[in-house]
Amino acid sequence: MFLQRAILYLRMIKFSHSVFALPFAFTSAIIAAEGIPSLDKILWITVAMVSGRSAAMALNRVIDRQIDAKNPRTAGREIPRGLVKLPEAYAFIVVCLALFLYSAYRLNTLCLKLAPLAIGLFIFYPYTKRFTWLSHIVLGIAISGAPLGAWIAIRGTFDPEIIPLAVAVVFWLAGFDILYALQDYEFDRREGLHSIPRRFGIGRSLVISRLFHALTWFLLLLTGRLFHLGGFYYAGILLVGVLLFYEHSLVKEDDLSRLDIAFFNMNGYISITVFLFTLSDIMI
Repeated sequence: MFLQRAILYLRMIKFSHSVFALPFAFTSAIIAAEGIPSLDKILWITVAMVSGRSAAMALNRVIDRQIDAKNPRTAGREIPRGLVKLPEAYAFIVVCLALFLYSAYRLNTLCLKLAPLAIGLFIFYPYTKRFTWLSHIVLGIAISGAPLGAWIAIRGTFDPEIIPLAVAVVFWLAGFDILYALQDYEFDRREGLHSIPRRFGIGRSLVISRLFHALTWFLLLLTGRLFHLGGFYYAGILLVGVLLFYEHSLVKEDDLSRLDIAFFNMNGYISITVFLFTLSDIMI
């Protein structure tokens, strides 16, 4: 029974999607530490990332529960179906936020001071689709807390040189969230919700997504220059460029059938590639 409930909660928050942001946090951490951080830092960065993301996803599901119930694509989610009751979801959120705050406390004072700002973004983001097509950028800003938070966890300070990596994550996330939002183009128009696809149409949204990812790639190159990274890192960024190109080749204005592959597989590969090649470069 406990295992079944745990699996249900993990499905609700799409736990497998943690692979998107967590590698960027580790990338930032090893750059900040100029090597492998201490096990204590690795542990509490991981706890902060997993608990923070879990709280954010659960908040998204609770806040959007009525919208999800109307959308054929999301009507089968755990809260609209009644598989997870609202009091249970709120209890889950409270536990995750408590873990998030405690892990921030264990990392350092600045992390703890900034934790409420992150929580504010977790709460604010789900509402943005109700009034602005910039919701994708807001989500990117929330996820950019991964490299920023990990940097602060290691250094104990906010330093400008980490900004290009954080902004790369903003546009990387926003770029593929635009692709994901293509699935709800008709629903968003019908319900009066806001997104870049609804505002600009499918064709222009594909162009905007490509521009965002081109900017991501440039900012990753800039990160390498700022931190004097070497050949292994740039080989990884070259591979990231290939993966981004392939991702966009999967999605066409008249054929969105391979969106799931573009969204999940490619973006998981991209974040892991950045981490592994950065790690190789710093260690070798």
